[in-house]
Amino acid sequence: MKQNVIETTEMFDQTVAIKRVAKVIKGGRRFKFSSVVVVGNGKGKAGVGTGKASEIANAISKATEKAKRNMIDVCLFGTTIPHQVVGVHGASRVLLKPASKGTGVIACSIVGAVLNAAGIKDILTKSLGSNSSVNLAKATMDALCKLRNPEEIARIRNKKIEDVLPKQR
Repeated sequence: MKQNVIETTEMFDQTVAIKRVAKVIKGGRRFKFSSVVVVGNGKGKAGVGTGKASEIANAISKATEKAKRNMIDVCLFGTTIPHQVVGVHGASRVLLKPASKGTGVIACSIVGAVLNAAGIKDILTKSLGSNSSVNLAKATMDALCKLRNPEEIARIRNKKIEDVLPKQR
């Protein structure tokens, strides 16, 4: 029980987007709020969740719960990622490229929030296609899911780890 308390205290969440959505019905429009929340521990775990409710606070809490359930482990290589990768969700595509130490996170606010939650400090990104907040966040998560560590790649290719490690700049 105490482990859950410790685990939840080191997690942090960030609300990335809140928007008002409408459903047109016979008598007019019904308005609700949609939110996108990013959760992470800054040490290789991150998650994205979306929620919709008639009040903003309820939408954010629903999104936070979904983000905690959808957390993944991210393969890190120091302060960056081990290799270049492209993530796709809907019409959005996100390109993630490793960067040298001290570069920082070069990304839009939505992609940057996901990368900061995962604990990535140095990375170059490019958003391709649609810039919908939900699709960008999920495309970034898709890219982070596709990352593989150098040890796994070396084992698959029957090579030494030194042969598959990224070059340090």
